[in-house]
Amino acid sequence: MKRMLLVMAVLMLGLSLAFAQGGKEASAQAESVTLTVYSPGNVNSVPTKTILKYKELVEAASNGTIKMVAHHSGELGNDAEALQSTRMGTIDVIFAGTSGFTSFYDKAKILDLPFLFDSAQEAYEIVNSAIGEQIFADLPKAGLVYLSEGDNGMRHVATTNRPVKNVDDVKGLKIRVPTSKMYLDVWGALGSTPVALALNELAIALANGTAEAQDNATYHLVANATYDDIKHYSFINYMWMGCTMAMNQKSWDKLTADQQKILKEQAIAAAKYSFDTIEEDNVTATETLKKAGVQFIENPDIQSFKNKLGGSAYYKQYASEAWYDQKIVDAILAK
Repeated sequence: MKRMLLVMAVLMLGLSLAFAQGGKEASAQAESVTLTVYSPGNVNSVPTKTILKYKELVEAASNGTIKMVAHHSGELGNDAEALQSTRMGTIDVIFAGTSGFTSFYDKAKILDLPFLFDSAQEAYEIVNSAIGEQIFADLPKAGLVYLSEGDNGMRHVATTNRPVKNVDDVKGLKIRVPTSKMYLDVWGALGSTPVALALNELAIALANGTAEAQDNATYHLVANATYDDIKHYSFINYMWMGCTMAMNQKSWDKLTADQQKILKEQAIAAAKYSFDTIEEDNVTATETLKKAGVQFIENPDIQSFKNKLGGSAYYKQYASEAWYDQKIVDAILAK
């Protein structure tokens, strides 16, 4: 009888330990999470390379407790569609052009002001500091949480018909710009004739003369195959293009504080990766363009462009708009 009781006690102890271990495993399983991360760009684009790097960084930092499923190449829609899907929660994390966010988050327009940054490196240090956090502080009102700001290249000018050495050389130039009032304003003020076109219309427009120029980084000319008719390229550094990484607010709220910390920290690391990658890709793209016969103006008179706009006084035309914040602009210019 005593032996029977001893056996039963051992069995009960074993069951208790097994139950406890099972509970721990179930708890660990409950704490793990799978997130969808998306870039609308193709597999060779820097935004897509960046989300793949982000996936790698997050999964390593979380010891696999945060798994990321990456999609790209238009699988989940174009920029506008994907941003809406992220706000709704169909996509958890998105990395897309900052200009796209301005359709529902006006304050991001600050980053589209001309000659705000002297270089991409300066932009990285500023937008991933307290200033960037301030710009995107109200993003939760749009259903999103700001994670980091990556690079999409500095904007310059590439033409089919004339070298650009100073601002006088862009007078009357038919330059393709994104369909944004900010870009139309800048090039109109510089004396050009801006033509707002979607990117997929650019190559044809350059070929048939509808446009005579574009304002993209060398990396974009090669990646988007829009350089066949380009003869001259000038490094005027007139505007920096960003890519914003953001997460659906409800998806974020479901995470633990530790998981949120990992996602935020690794998003900043991924942003740095995007800056480094575009810098490398720009070098390669510049060599490709040179081999194609494009002539480069390495040191144009950038100050002439700034003077034509009236310096920082140019920004004051937006002072009455809700998104404009003089303190943020001053803080950026002071860096």
